[in-house]
Amino acid sequence: MTEPPPARPIRIGTVTISDVARHAGVAVSTVSYVLSGKRTISAATRQRVLASVRALGYHPHAGARALASNRSNVIALVLPLRAGMHLPVLMQFASAVVTNARRFDHDVLLVTADEGQEGIRRVAASAMVDGLVLMDVEMHDPRVPLLRQLDQPSVLIGFPEETTGVTCVDLDFQRAGKMCVEHLANLGHSDIALLGAPRAVYQRDTGFARRTMAGFNAAVRDLGLRSVVSSCEELPEAAHRTIAALLAKRPELSAVVVHNEAAVGHVLAALASLGRCVPDDVSVVAICPDEVAERVTPSLSSVLVPAEDVGRHAIEMLMRKLNGLEVENATLLAPRLIPRASTAARR
Repeated sequence: MTEPPPARPIRIGTVTISDVARHAGVAVSTVSYVLSGKRTISAATRQRVLASVRALGYHPHAGARALASNRSNVIALVLPLRAGMHLPVLMQFASAVVTNARRFDHDVLLVTADEGQEGIRRVAASAMVDGLVLMDVEMHDPRVPLLRQLDQPSVLIGFPEETTGVTCVDLDFQRAGKMCVEHLANLGHSDIALLGAPRAVYQRDTGFARRTMAGFNAAVRDLGLRSVVSSCEELPEAAHRTIAALLAKRPELSAVVVHNEAAVGHVLAALASLGRCVPDDVSVVAICPDEVAERVTPSLSSVLVPAEDVGRHAIEMLMRKLNGLEVENATLLAPRLIPRASTAARR
């Protein structure tokens, strides 16, 4: 008996997911699960659905590429929303990742639950994503050993203590901390405070906060300066209490480095309410996005947090890994300090 000729593909754009379901003899939801990978479908049913997709010439939003390349054309951005994180700046990073992923025809699955290793395992096992980008990296991040074992490639925005076997990109926060101290020292300031992230960020041993502190302390030590380091909470009252305690303990304090975007405006307001003029009495330099530094009065001398550049590098490295190409394990972006109205020579 002669086999019937294979079904001719129908022109792209005329076939719906319902047509595929009828052709394969399954529910529409089953076709959706096969194409998205959101649920486990038996191998036989999956093959029947994919055969119908090919026979009918069905092209879902990203399905044709997924069928041809065995990829989902989706990457996961793992951004756990934790205490002490400043959402507007985090969204700058997320936006940069999404925008640059689209340059490579990839969509982004945003994972915000703080599930640690289990969350990574769940996303990786679902076959929903081709690779992962992870943020809020801790110095001894428990997710890092798992990333070394996964089939999917990954990139960390941030640096753990041990980077062997993983790919990392971030601003060189240690150099940024040193640069702020050097800028103030060159202006004659010898008693400097670091107002850092909220206490919860240090308790998690988050990489960017620890590295900034390490750079600050190293520069103070090398230059023979006096210093104090304090966490700073995000609410106005907490910032005021922190500044008041610092000035009571260190009346000669003449300069402050702020590494806490959410507290920048509160720190300036607290100094003013306590009778300290910026920059005449106290110079202030921040590590923050330019729009944060420029929207306050006086405008802040600052080291830019380059969310767009970091996101672009992360996606480009992930795409290279997806294509089997070599990448640098560690990429530190050089910081740049822009002097503005908030710093001046010590009187």
